[in-house]
Amino acid sequence: MNDKYDFKAIEQRWQQRWEEEKTNKVSHQPGRPKYYVLEMFPYPSGRIHMGHVRNYSIGDVIARYKRMQGYNVLHPMGWDAFGLPAENAAMKRGVHPASWTYENIDYMRGQLKAMGLSYDWNRELATCRPEYYRWEQQLFLKMLERGLIYRKETTVNWCDDCQTVLAREQVIDGACWRCDKPVFPKTMYGWFFKITDYAEELLADLDKLSGWPEKVVTMQRNWIGKSTGLACEFPVEGSEERITIFTTRPDTIFGVTFMSLAVEHPLLKTLTAGKPQQQEVEAFIQETIIAKQRSSLDQEMEKQGVFTGSFCINPFTGERVPIYAANFVLMDYGTGAVMAVPAHDQRDFEFAQKYHLPIRVVVQPDGAPLDPATMTEASEGPGVLTASGSFTGLDSLKAQQAIIEHARQAGFGRPHVTYRLRDWGISRQRYWGAPIPVVHCESCGIVPVPESDLPILLPGAGEPKGSHSPLHQQEDFIATTCPRCGKPARRETDTLDTFVESSWYFARYTSPRLESAPIDSEAANYWLPVDQYIGGVEHAILHLLYARFFTKMLRDLGYLKVDEPFTNLLTQGMVIKDGAKMSKSKGNVVDPNDLIEQYGADTVRLFSLFAAPPERDLEWNAQGVEGASRFLGRVYRLVIQNLDCFQEQAAVALDGLNDSSRNLYRKTHQTIRRVTESIESNFHFNTAISGVMELVNLATAPSPDPIDPAVQRDTLETILTLLFPMVPHFCEELWALSGHQKQLHYATWPAYNKEAAREEELTIVVQVNGKVRAKLQVPADIDDQNVQQRALADDKIVQLIAGKQPKKVIVVQKKLVNIVL
Repeated sequence: MNDKYDFKAIEQRWQQRWEEEKTNKVSHQPGRPKYYVLEMFPYPSGRIHMGHVRNYSIGDVIARYKRMQGYNVLHPMGWDAFGLPAENAAMKRGVHPASWTYENIDYMRGQLKAMGLSYDWNRELATCRPEYYRWEQQLFLKMLERGLIYRKETTVNWCDDCQTVLAREQVIDGACWRCDKPVFPKTMYGWFFKITDYAEELLADLDKLSGWPEKVVTMQRNWIGKSTGLACEFPVEGSEERITIFTTRPDTIFGVTFMSLAVEHPLLKTLTAGKPQQQEVEAFIQETIIAKQRSSLDQEMEKQGVFTGSFCINPFTGERVPIYAANFVLMDYGTGAVMAVPAHDQRDFEFAQKYHLPIRVVVQPDGAPLDPATMTEASEGPGVLTASGSFTGLDSLKAQQAIIEHARQAGFGRPHVTYRLRDWGISRQRYWGAPIPVVHCESCGIVPVPESDLPILLPGAGEPKGSHSPLHQQEDFIATTCPRCGKPARRETDTLDTFVESSWYFARYTSPRLESAPIDSEAANYWLPVDQYIGGVEHAILHLLYARFFTKMLRDLGYLKVDEPFTNLLTQGMVIKDGAKMSKSKGNVVDPNDLIEQYGADTVRLFSLFAAPPERDLEWNAQGVEGASRFLGRVYRLVIQNLDCFQEQAAVALDGLNDSSRNLYRKTHQTIRRVTESIESNFHFNTAISGVMELVNLATAPSPDPIDPAVQRDTLETILTLLFPMVPHFCEELWALSGHQKQLHYATWPAYNKEAAREEELTIVVQVNGKVRAKLQVPADIDDQNVQQRALADDKIVQLIAGKQPKKVIVVQKKLVNIVL
C-alpha cells in the first residue's frame, strides 16, 4: 500500500461522505446531555482569511471533542449578511447588494466545507433573507407594544449632495466618502431600543459570567458604567428654569465656580435669548457639532467654551455661577450639565485656566495646603473639607452622604443612580438592512404594520438589477395605506442596525426552519445557553452587550427561560504577520486557499492550533506549516507500515510485557491524560498536539525489544483518536484503512489507565543558587522531605557545598530542588 499522504484525495473523499451521510446533522433530544458550541458568524466579504481559519478550527475541535465525550452537539453556521460594507462594495462594482452578498455566501460556504468543519449545514441562515428578518420585524412590533422602543430626534451626518445620511465610517476628513462633498450635522428622528431598562440586570448578571475572560467582563461593566451620587438643581437666575446636574463628588459642591453645558443642551436657547452673547453661542454650538461629527472616534478635542450671558445659583452657597457652553460635556451622559469644580477635576481645571475662571480648594489632602495660585493640576483625591459651610472639617468621603441628605431635606437634591449606558439607536438610513415595520399616517400617527403583513420586503432584493437606493429615495416603497384607517400613508424608511441581526441569531439556530414563530421555545430551552462562544475581542462590548439584552428581552416575551446567552466565552488572538495583524490594507495576507491547495486543510488546521494557545496572538510562520505537514506524513507512514497490528483483537495484558512495550503503553496513557487535561484546561490545543508528537516520537523510535501487537494497536488507535478533532479527514482515512467499520466520528474519547499512566520514576533537577548541578532518579511516589535528603546527599552536591550550611532549600514538588547557599 502506498504510504504517501495524498491529502487532496482523502479530504475530497471524506467531505463528500460526510455530506452524503449527513454525518453532522443534529436534533434536540430531551434527556440527552447537550453541548452548544458557536463561533461568531462571519460577514460574507467574499473570502475567508487566516483569522477565520483559526477561529473556526478552534470551534470545530471543541465540537468534535464534545461529541466523542457523548454530548449531543449543536454546531451551526450562518451569515451576518446585511450592512454598510455590502452597499459600498455594490456601489463600487456596479452590482446589487443582494447579488454581491449571495455570491459571496456561496463561495465562502465552499471554503468552509473545504476545511472539513463539522457544521450542521441544515441549520444555515443568512440574516438578509426574508425568512430571517421577518421574525426580527415581528420582535420589533412586540417590543414596541411593550414600550421597549421609542422614536426621538437625533443628530446625524448628512450629505446634501447625495441627499442621504452617512454612518460615521462614511465620513472621511469631514467629507462624504462617495462624492467628497462636506458633511454637516442634521437633526432628524430615529428609533431607539430602551436597553437602559435592563441596565441594572445587565450589570448584576456579569457576576454570573465566571466562564468569561475577566477583561471582557470589566469592559462590559465599564461600558454600563453605574455611578451613584447626587442629583441637584441649580436655579437659573431671573428665571423659573433649573439646571439639573449629577455628580459623584457631592463633597466638592462648595467649590463650584462655573457651570458647563453640552452644546446640545435644550436650555441653551433660553439662556442666550436676547443676550449679547446669543450669536457667539449659536456659532460656537454649530462649530462644535460639526467638529464632533468630523473628528475620529478616539480623538480628544481641545477644551473650548463660551459664556452664555446667564448665571445659575449654587443652592448650597447662594452664589451666582456663570454658565458656559463647553465642547467637552456630553449630552448623552448624566444630564448634559456639569457643575465645574476646577480645583478637584482636571478637565474643569484646564478650562478654568484657559478662560481665567476662579479656582477654589474645598478638599484639602494630607500634606502641604493647596494654593489655587500655584496649583499645576487638579487635586482629585480625598481629604478633609474646607470652606464648605457646616461640613468643614469632615472627611470628604464620609461627608458625601451627609451633603446628599442635606440636599434631600432642603428639597433641591436627592440621591441618584445613573449609568453610562445609553439607549441603543437602531435607525440606519440606507438600503441593505431590515425595514422597520411601521407606517406614518397623518390621521393616526405612527401605526405598526400588522403581523399578518410581515415581512416588509426590501424593494428589488429579488431582482439582480433592481433599485438599491436608500429607502427614503424610493417612492414606490414609501407610498402605502394606513392599516388602521385606510388613508394614504408613508412607510418608515429607516432600516435596523445590523447589530440587531447578530443579537438573536444564536437562538434562531435552535429552530431555523420554524415558520410559525421566531423561536421554538422547546428547542431553544434545550439548547440554550450556548456552552462555548468563540470570537474576537473586538466584539467584547457592543455585540455581547446587545446579545445579552436581547436574551433578557426574549425571556420576558416568553420565548426563552435563560438569563444569559453564553455560558463560556473564548476571545481568540489575532493572526500576526510581519509584526502586524493580517489585513489587505497592510499587504500581509496569506490566502488559506493557497495553503489548502499546497498542504491540505488538515495541515492548515493543525498549524493554526499548534502555533499558539487560542487566547494568544498567532505569529505567522511558513516553516510551521511545513512542520505540521511533515508530522502528518510521519503519522501516516507509521500507521500504514503497521496495519498488521490492527488484526490483534486481544486486550493489552500488562503482565509479561517487555520494557519497550511497557514504556510505550505507559506513554500512550500518559498522553491521553495530558491531551484531555490540555483541552479541558482553557483549550490549550498546542500542548495537546505537543503531547501526541512526543508519543509519535516514541512509537517511531528504534526499540531494543519487539513491541507487543496489542500495545502497538492501542498506541496507534490512541494517536488517531486524539488527533481526530484537529485533523478529521486524515484520521478518518487511517481509521478506515486499519479495518474499522464505524466512522471515527462516532468513536468515544479514550479514557486513560490510571495505573499505567503513573510514573514509576521521576527525574528531579537539583540546583545550587539557581544553577543546575545534578539530576536524581527517584520513585514517583517520593515525598518532598526524602527528595531534599537525597539531593543533599548526592556526591556532586556534597562536593559543591563543601560543608557550608545551606541558607534555604526550596523543593518544587516532583520537579526540582534549589539549594541556596
